[in-house]
Amino acid sequence: MNYYKWIDSNGFSLKGKTVALSGATGGIGSILCDYIAYLGANILCLDRNAEKSNALIEKLKIKYPNLSAKHITLDLEKFDNVKNVCKQLKEIDIDYLVLNAGAYKIPRYKCDTGYNNVFQINFISPYFLARELSSQIIKKGGRVVAVSSIAHNYSKIDIKDIDFSDKKASSKVYGNAKRFLTLSLFSYFNSKNVLSIVHPGITLTNITAHFPKLVFALIKYPMKVIFMSAKKASLCILYGLFDRTQTGEWIGPRLLNIWGLPRKKQLKTFTYCELICSKEISNKIYDKLTKD
Repeated sequence: MNYYKWIDSNGFSLKGKTVALSGATGGIGSILCDYIAYLGANILCLDRNAEKSNALIEKLKIKYPNLSAKHITLDLEKFDNVKNVCKQLKEIDIDYLVLNAGAYKIPRYKCDTGYNNVFQINFISPYFLARELSSQIIKKGGRVVAVSSIAHNYSKIDIKDIDFSDKKASSKVYGNAKRFLTLSLFSYFNSKNVLSIVHPGITLTNITAHFPKLVFALIKYPMKVIFMSAKKASLCILYGLFDRTQTGEWIGPRLLNIWGLPRKKQLKTFTYCELICSKEISNKIYDKLTKD
């Protein structure tokens, strides 16, 4: 499949626009940077690893000589850094924010916000970035593209254990954070026509390489055969730049949320009560973080 031809047919030029992308050097992030550069946008690579980020930028500039790209160090586990990045992005006046970075099975510890790092990386920090930058993005007619996951199905919000610190299963802890991100952004952006909730389905990237080495060696190649390539899966996230989602919608692979090109679908895995609950909790967290 010619992915660039698909992009030409289903997207539009981003020349003169500025796209800030978290997790820029990951398996999907680096592909997204290529697609975004192809569309002519300026790119801000929000990533922890400056060396990898700058190496990616240099590689992209060889392919796209007119590309304007810059690295900004973003560590979602450190909230002071997240607030500092917010200030920088406000000064740059971005058009699009792609919340792509995430973490699945990593050693857990309590962050400076009081919540565990999986919850902070996948929910608190991206949610804060989205809210802080929403006004300028709305003003510029841009988009907040938030990467969710089918793993959100593995959990239900628990007001007694908000970040699932008492849970052991990585899938549930990660899924809970993605569920919070999805529902809280639905609530906040309800009628603002600026949000796209997207997901790539299942593909072989760094976030899926969390199994023991021997197990991963056995499943790596079957995964490549069974599931979509990262290049194709990335189209589901890229499409979020071109289309909005309303509350209760998301964009992902059209067949069983695992295979195929992007399609907007109804998301029927949460209740209205859970939506309201997530709104109340996320507002309290945000208010506390802005006062600290």
